Amino acid sequence: MKTIKVTKVGWLAALTLASCVVWAQGSGPSDAQIAAIVVTANQIDIDAGKLADSKSKSKDVKAFAQRMITDHSGVNKAAVDLVQKLNVAPEDNATSQSLKQGGAENLNNLKKLNGAAFDKAYIDHEVTYHENVLDALDKTLIPSAQNKELKDLLVKVRPAFVAHLDHAKQLQASLGKSGG
Repeated sequence: MKTIKVTKVGWLAALTLASCVVWAQGSGPSDAQIAAIVVTANQIDIDAGKLADSKSKSKDVKAFAQRMITDHSGVNKAAVDLVQKLNVAPEDNATSQSLKQGGAENLNNLKKLNGAAFDKAYIDHEVTYHENVLDALDKTLIPSAQNKELKDLLVKVRPAFVAHLDHAKQLQASLGKSGG
C-alpha cells in the first residue's frame, strides 16, 4: 500500500511538471502565470507543513514542518509584495491548477495516516515535491521570467529549496532506518 501512495505522488509530480515541460518547449509562462505557480507551490507546502506540525509525534518531522511553514510563508510574502509592486496580478493557469489539485490530494491522503506511516508519507512527498519544484525552477520558471526582479527572486530562493530537499532526504533516511 505504501508503494502505491509513493507512486501516486510521483505520478502527480510528473503530471504537474509535464505542463512546465510543454512551456519549456514552446513559449514559456508569463510573469503573471509564474507568480501564480510560485504562490500556489509555496501555499501547498505551507498547508502540508501545518498538517504535519499538528499530526506528527516526531520532533524532527515537526521541526521540518515548522521550517516549511516559515520559509515558504516568507517566499510567498516576497512574491506577493513583488507582484503588487510590479502591478501584476497572478494568473491562474494549468500548472497552478494542477498543483492545487495535487496538493489537495496529498493532504487528503495524509489525513488518513497516523504515526510512523504519516511521517514517512509526509517526508517522502516532501522529497519528491522539492525535487520537482527545483526542476521546474531550473527548466521553466527562471528561464521564462521576463521581469528582472521576478527572475532575481526565483534565483534568490532556489538555495532554500535545495536546503529543504537535503533536509527532507536526511529525514527520509533516518525514518527508513528507524523502521518508519
